[in-house]
Amino acid sequence: MISIVIPAIGLVLAGILAGEEFIVRWGVQPALSRLSDRAHLEARIALVKRLKVVVPAIMVPTALLAVATLVVAGPEGLAWRWAGMAALVAFLLFSFLGTVPINIKVNDWALGAPPADWKTVVRRWEAIDVYRSTAAVLAFVCFTVAFALQSR
Repeated sequence: MISIVIPAIGLVLAGILAGEEFIVRWGVQPALSRLSDRAHLEARIALVKRLKVVVPAIMVPTALLAVATLVVAGPEGLAWRWAGMAALVAFLLFSFLGTVPINIKVNDWALGAPPADWKTVVRRWEAIDVYRSTAAVLAFVCFTVAFALQSR
């Protein structure tokens, strides 16, 4: 029973993570780019302050359950689980080496006095986030295929 429950919960969390990443990248970011500079900065700073709590609350259990799934699930779908794990590791690397350091800076921006290069920083974040969000979605797809193969 544990060999199906842990992967199922992990799959749900991977789906939530992928959905959150997808909507931030392809829904929220394009909307922010259409705002005035002040409104964009205000929204971006507010989002960083909120998402720095929400995303790790999804990210950490997803990663832990992905590892647990590698341990408890059977051989069916194993290659897909490893591919999903690789994509999840890529997501974590893009996060911790790319977007998180930028978000730490954004968290401290003053709305009335942002850094002179703030638009360049935002473009760098967006470029990294394309890879980051893609990795999260790819991980979910791989874990979904693995779960389907395990469940047949």
